Amino acid sequence: MTSDPKPIPKARSMHGLKSNCLSFGEVLAQSFAVIAPTTIPASNLGLIVALAGNGTWLSFVLGLVGLVLVSMNINQFASRSASPGSLYSYTVKGLGPMAGVVCGWSLVLAYLFTGMSVLCGFANFTNVMLGHLGIHPSSITLLAIGAGIAWYTAYKDIQLSAVAMLWIEGISLILITVLGVLIWAHKGFALDMAQLSLQGVTPGNIATGLVLVMFAFSGFESATSLGDEAKNPLKTIPKAVMGSVILAGLFFTFTAYVEMLGFQGTGVSITSNEEPLGFLSQQLGLGFLGNLVAIGALFSFFACVIGTINPAARIFFLMARHGLFHSKLGLTHASNRTPHIAVSLCTLVTFLVPAVMSMFGVKLFESMGYLGAVCSYGFLTVYLLISIAAPIYLQRLGKLRFRHIIVSLMSVGFLMIPVLGSVGIPGSLMFPPPEAPYNLFPYLFVVYIALTCGWFVLQRLRSPHLVGSMERGIEAIHARFEPTPLKESSYE
Repeated sequence: MTSDPKPIPKARSMHGLKSNCLSFGEVLAQSFAVIAPTTIPASNLGLIVALAGNGTWLSFVLGLVGLVLVSMNINQFASRSASPGSLYSYTVKGLGPMAGVVCGWSLVLAYLFTGMSVLCGFANFTNVMLGHLGIHPSSITLLAIGAGIAWYTAYKDIQLSAVAMLWIEGISLILITVLGVLIWAHKGFALDMAQLSLQGVTPGNIATGLVLVMFAFSGFESATSLGDEAKNPLKTIPKAVMGSVILAGLFFTFTAYVEMLGFQGTGVSITSNEEPLGFLSQQLGLGFLGNLVAIGALFSFFACVIGTINPAARIFFLMARHGLFHSKLGLTHASNRTPHIAVSLCTLVTFLVPAVMSMFGVKLFESMGYLGAVCSYGFLTVYLLISIAAPIYLQRLGKLRFRHIIVSLMSVGFLMIPVLGSVGIPGSLMFPPPEAPYNLFPYLFVVYIALTCGWFVLQRLRSPHLVGSMERGIEAIHARFEPTPLKESSYE
């Protein structure tokens, strides 16, 4: 059955955001921008190869399968309701207000710290490129330029943001795919039996490689934050969530296989090369193509900054409307119809943290690693919560089936691998505790969650009607998408 289109515009316009403006491609671009797939083959693949070796491609395949399962849980909600609060509102619906607050704050941390990390990547990459021209701007200047342009784009128009991200990521992915095909052709389209037979690979290699692979996929769900602005959101958003995982997974697997094959016989290790595609393009005599890929990677970092500010601002926006933040964060710009105050706050925080780290002498590359590690805890918490919430939500709807329980259990089991890899098990060779300062980050995240939950409890004591307001606000969103007796959602 097809859903009645009439209630959908009402649901989208209830928050004052620009409704019915984003196509499927533009919604897909939001998730792709946060994943920033260009940056993995262009600069970071060697880090994963160092852990997974010839099993790198398999780690990506397993990551693809596992996150397809997580996507199926997300889409149980996304196919029935849409809002700017994305997974925050879904978790409230499935597990209640406290779990929703944990999810909301985890998402805020995940998106903002991702934005900080890639902003450092943008500044670092720009500094390297300008250095070839003899230009050496300060780190804070580059951070300010990147944050300023991202702020204007997100503040001005969500469609402008989406179109910019669509073109940036689209062109970059095409360039890398073309270069990958040329590298493979140069090797005679050979089958690399060392990779295909997993030569020298142990289960521990695959598992530890999967930890970084999970971080590479992080943010694929961010399209759910565009519930008010997407066209036909109950179909567009689930397709974008699932599509971003599948497309990114296939892209990662292909580029990992081809790049490892390309480095064979060069006398250079991919694990020690920060620009593997640039090196391989030089080997082919196509240095200009490598330069284009480098420029594409630079813009991909920038697109990711925009891509993280958009969903973080919309989570602040909806949580403010539920009384969890100052009411001004829940306002929209009169003409732009964007959550302009929330966008400005998110951009300011995204700039200030790496700027302060730079002032204290922390290098941009180091800041990128630290901030990127912290964001992973937020994403993993959110994915676990939504995987647990999905079957409970379906049970309340009377639509729970055995396959939904299996998908939920498989998702939780899969997510425990990167959780253990991030935290570590003392004495374990497969999941050793991370080195300092990374070993402190899990505890800092727990303190962060404890403080935000404590703040919510205090608010709840001061305002006894707070929880009721949250639940009514989310029920109002879901009620506008409720099917009539003659209609049902297409996703089961």
